[in-house]
Amino acid sequence: MSQRSYEVVEGFFVQESGAGYGLGELAPRFGLIDRSDDRWKVFRQKIDQLNTSSSAGTQYKVFFVGRHGEGFHNVAEAKYGTEKWNNYWSKQNGDGELIWGPDPELTTLGKDQAKAAHDAWKQERKFDIPLPGKLYCSPLTRAIHTNKITFDSIIPESQRTMIIENLRETHGVHTCDKRRTRTYIEQTFPDFDIEKELIEQDELWDPEVRETHREIDVRMRRVLDMIFDKDQEQFISFTAHGGIVSAVLRVTNHKQYILPTGGVIPMVVKSSISEIA
Repeated sequence: MSQRSYEVVEGFFVQESGAGYGLGELAPRFGLIDRSDDRWKVFRQKIDQLNTSSSAGTQYKVFFVGRHGEGFHNVAEAKYGTEKWNNYWSKQNGDGELIWGPDPELTTLGKDQAKAAHDAWKQERKFDIPLPGKLYCSPLTRAIHTNKITFDSIIPESQRTMIIENLRETHGVHTCDKRRTRTYIEQTFPDFDIEKELIEQDELWDPEVRETHREIDVRMRRVLDMIFDKDQEQFISFTAHGGIVSAVLRVTNHKQYILPTGGVIPMVVKSSISEIA
């Protein structure tokens, strides 16, 4: 029997040192340490070299992990403070002024943050940044809108983002993390693909029980397993949530990094297969 293990490969991006909001949503060059004009060409060559020289059972992929732009639930948490949000307001659908549940929309600032990510991709295209060969997205509306704005005209229309359940935010209790139906997603976002495993109703969200870090890490590992097992592409995009960002950092032993709404954190991930008794 074999199992995969994951670890971040350091030496490429400033975010590897950990920390938080100091760099803002989008670090220059997405955080690539190399400032030269041929930085992305050199980066791609280094990733190619890692893969061509790796032993059997070892692969390297680059993940651009994006967090959705600001949603109305983020505004509400800032309005009431985290303690009151967690204890009471997160369990409501709104307060008479704001509506955040279920599955809130992006605010105007959130849309602007997604546009800033779009502009960052557009800028780095001038220096030949590798575009994601596969794009994956959470089924929650704020993430889908962020993906759509971010990659509009960056990725060819024929290359469709795949929506997968396992990239959703930590689920349970908070109404903002209850997703809409598959039919709603299909009708609202017809230019996205949806995995067949995503069922019509949200049967994961529980009004009484919040998903744990251990549980979200398990499904994050499943996402990585799927990608390393099935995808030949070396460059992958996620558009998801703060909980997912934290999970992928834990699973890959990356130093924790607090990514603001609208932020992107890139990482080089090594996957190794080992035999277990």
